[in-house]
Order: sequence, then C-alpha cells, then structure tokens
Amino acid sequence: MKDQVTDSRSAATDVSAALNQPYRSRPEADHQSGRSRSEADHQPGRMNMGWDDDSGRKPPSGKDPWGGNRQQPPDLDEVVKKLQGSITQIFGGGKKGGGSSRGSSGGGGSSIGVGTLIGAVIAIWLLSGIYIIDPAERGVVLFFGKYSESTMPGPHWAPPYPIATVEKVNVEEIRNIEIGYRSRGGTQSVGSVPRESLMLTKDENIIDIKFAVQYRVKSAQDYLFSVLNPDTTLRQATESAVRDVIGKSNMDHVLTEGRADIASRARDLIQVIADRYNTGLEVTTVNMQDAQPPDQVQGSFADVVKAREDKQRLINESEAYSNDIIPRARGASARILAEAEAYRAQVIVKADGEASRFNQILNEYQKAPEVTRKRLYVDSMEAVLSSTSKVLVDVDGGNSLLYLPLDKMVGANSGGVRTMTQGGTSGTPAPGISRGGSSSSSIRSERSRGR
Repeated sequence: MKDQVTDSRSAATDVSAALNQPYRSRPEADHQSGRSRSEADHQPGRMNMGWDDDSGRKPPSGKDPWGGNRQQPPDLDEVVKKLQGSITQIFGGGKKGGGSSRGSSGGGGSSIGVGTLIGAVIAIWLLSGIYIIDPAERGVVLFFGKYSESTMPGPHWAPPYPIATVEKVNVEEIRNIEIGYRSRGGTQSVGSVPRESLMLTKDENIIDIKFAVQYRVKSAQDYLFSVLNPDTTLRQATESAVRDVIGKSNMDHVLTEGRADIASRARDLIQVIADRYNTGLEVTTVNMQDAQPPDQVQGSFADVVKAREDKQRLINESEAYSNDIIPRARGASARILAEAEAYRAQVIVKADGEASRFNQILNEYQKAPEVTRKRLYVDSMEAVLSSTSKVLVDVDGGNSLLYLPLDKMVGANSGGVRTMTQGGTSGTPAPGISRGGSSSSSIRSERSRGR
C-alpha cells in the first residue's frame, strides 16, 4: 500500500513539474529573458493593446480602460498557478529538489488528505462486512469460496468481498413437491401428469395416484454444498419412493383403508434417501391427495366400489340387529336363570318341609297308629274332595227312581247344599226335608272347597 502511495505521489510531482516549467513569475521572466517588450509583442499569437507602450511599462492612466484608480484584472499566470496548487494538494506532490516553505507546507497537507481518504475507504470497506441473519435464516460464511462456519440469527461480521462471502438460507420456510399433478394458486389443480401419476401395484394393476410432500431445510451447509440441486434431487427421490411403496401394496389396499399407511411408509423412505444423499432437507408431511383407477376402467371400478359399499351397508345393518337382539336375549336368559334358581330354592325348601312333616307324623304314628291312620285318611279325603264336585244320594229315604240334573249341579255355586226330590230341586240352600212328603227321597248336593 505504501508503494502505491509513493508511486502516486511521484506521478503527481512529475505532472506538477511539467505544469510549472513553462510558467514563471513576472519579475523572473523580465530578468532572465533579456528580451524587450517590443520583441514579446511581435511574438506570434500576441495581440497588442492600444494602452500598451513601447517600453513595456504600465500605461498611463488615460489609456487604462478600467480607469487609473481601479484594480488590475487577475493575471493568467496566477490563475494557472492556483489551479496547479489545487491539483497538487489533491493528488499529493511538490517541487523536486526541495522548494520554498509554501511548497513544503502544501506537500504535508496533501499527505494528510490522502491518508484520511485512504483510511475512510478502508473503514467503509470493513463496515460493509457487517450482516444480519433473520430469525428464520441461517448464514453460511465462505472464505475465498471455501466453507468456514455457519452463523445463527443476529448481527455478525465477516471480512468483506472478495475475502469472504455470506450465503443466507431460510430454514423455516415450508416448501412443496407435487407428484402426479400441478397446482396453480394454492389448491387450484391444473390437471394430472400421467408420467408421474400412473403407477403399478403389487397385483399388477395400474393406479392413478397423486402425492403432496412438504419439506424444509435441515442443514444449510449440506443444502448449499453437498448436492448441486437438492430440490430436484428430493423430487426424484420422492417419485422413486412412492413407486416403491405402491409396488408393494395391493390395489384394494391403496384405494380403501391403506392411505395413511402408504403415506407414512413413503415419508420414511423419502427421508432415508434424502439423508443418504446429504441433501440437508427434512420431510415434514406426505399426503395422498387422490387415488383412482385409470379413466379407461373407471366405470367398472365404480361398480365395484358401489358393490363394496352395499356389502358394508348390509354388514352394518346386521351388526345393528345383532346389537339389538343379543342384549335382549341375554336379559331373557338371565331372567329365566333367576326364575329357575328361585324355583329350585322353593322346591328344596318345600321338600325339606314335607320331609320334616313326614318325620313328625312318623313319630306320632309310632305312638298311636290307629288314630294317626284315621287322621291321615280324613286329611287325604278332605284334600281330594275339597276341590271336586260332590253329589250325595239318600238311598234309605228315597225310591229307586231319581232325577239328577248333573249339569246344573256342576255349574252351581260352591258351598251350598241342595235337597233333591222327585218333583224337582228345592230352593233352600240349607239341608232339609223335601216338600214332597215323608215318602220322598231326599238328595243333597254339596260343593265345598277347602276348610
């Protein structure tokens, strides 16, 4: 740098010397030349003015066009010298071989001006190395084109160009890849891309499928230097991974319940391929936008889908009926079981009671057999006759011809005793003798229930 400043000062000094050589002050010119004013007046290009005299002295006041008391016009030599001094101060320099004190002071001032100018330029150049990284960005610093470091959000400084350069990468921006279709203005689709969307399944069927992949930058260094075009590489890896996953799945699985599973498997495989190539990208989501059979067989597949929906509807209806009838059947069975348990307990208790009663009667029978036998007979007849219709005929007091209205006697009210005669049935509900006389036969009918 010092050599450049010295060279510039030498060049400026030479220019200044060249400019100073043809000009001299007026007294020095008068003493050294020895030429008279008249010779100078006869020089080519010299114009003689009317107020100049032959001796070269000042003209008289009468010939002065500006008047005797006015100031003389500025001399051309002085103007040129001032211009020369200004140029010398700007570029730095002075007279060779040492000049006057004025020249020395001018050279020192010009040196200070040049140093200040160079310092200002260097300061501006250094300040240009300040840069700011936004919160969503990461900075990558390069020294002479080679990776040096990665910087986080905030203000930083690096040597300015051409020593160092800074690349800024947005690591928070979500970027999209569309496989099988292209969109315009967000979600507005402009149609499918058959070259990407048509894929072969495991059961050798062709399916038209569309995927949307979202990703972001994970490593700014790998994103900038590992792969020439990481976005294109990720697109190709996505298409390859999706074809691999679809090629290992059946068509029905893809079209029905396998959408989430296929998207998850495709995301994992895409990330593995991206990491293998060191693209510096991270896959965030993979969505299956649509999966349909080709247009040529769309009608047949629509019928298949409709049949599948009918099958599912019937299954749902049968399950609804099953859910309705099974709880009721279970409730009825539980009720029957409870009733059976109650009957079982009742029978057991009753049997225990009968056995206890029999044991008690046995003990009494052993003590008094005749009385106990008669009592058992009476109780048995009472139990049998209490629930049946009974007709009593008085043979001793009647004759051999009897009229028995059995239908009326069976339908009569219980608990009454009717006297039957040959003439008919008396209306007296109590026992008595018939109105036909002492020779008539009396018939009594009795229906009684348990005493």
